[in-house]
Amino acid sequence: MSGDNHESDEAREQSTSELLGAALGGAARRAGLDPAEDASTHKVVWSAIGGWRGVLESVLPSLAFVVLFTLRPEPLILALGVSVGLAAVFTIVRLVQKSPPSAALGGLIAAGAAAALALWTGRGADTFVPGLITNAVYGTVLLVSALIGWSLIGIAAGFLMGEATAWRADKRKRRAFRWLGIAWAALFFARLAVQLPLYLTDQVTALGTLKLIMGLPLFAPLIAVTWLVVRALYPRESPQSTASRS
Repeated sequence: MSGDNHESDEAREQSTSELLGAALGGAARRAGLDPAEDASTHKVVWSAIGGWRGVLESVLPSLAFVVLFTLRPEPLILALGVSVGLAAVFTIVRLVQKSPPSAALGGLIAAGAAAALALWTGRGADTFVPGLITNAVYGTVLLVSALIGWSLIGIAAGFLMGEATAWRADKRKRRAFRWLGIAWAALFFARLAVQLPLYLTDQVTALGTLKLIMGLPLFAPLIAVTWLVVRALYPRESPQSTASRS
């Protein structure tokens, strides 16, 4: 009876990992992070951050808020309005051009929620609360999944490379995915460790500036490292070697 329960638990675990792998892998593929594709590291990183449009969508709303709040903290709605307005413009442009609006729409929703919270409390620093929560949640999930042997990086890569969870039987892959998961968790926890004290002491300008500095400038290199490690774990066969076997 206990054996049947163990097999049932394994089946549920496998099913959950497959669903999660499909979701994570699909998101990675849409972002241009498919290790099965033959692409340069530079192209992959640039695609992951969304090119110049992605950089602008990620940076400008926050930058506008920081600059305006620093120059004129009152009324708070001025800095918040410009920030949300820019996010709305980016979303509208994507809709008009019929390009995938998910990135800009996500930014608009995040900016709107942050602005609503800041207006409700009357504290400019509260516009950064959603980001602090996101860093804490992402960091915790990535760290726990890596430590228990189900790294989210590995689950996504396994789906994209067509091996599902077979990578868990390979010590080399399992170790690599564990450390990649820990590295990503460290990024989110580092952001939290630096930004939370500034939030608690209401240092809005410093908080906003460091949020920008610890955003894409840290995200892009880690994307590159992740891509290179995954490609090393799943080397592509050259056309010559494939032809020689056939």
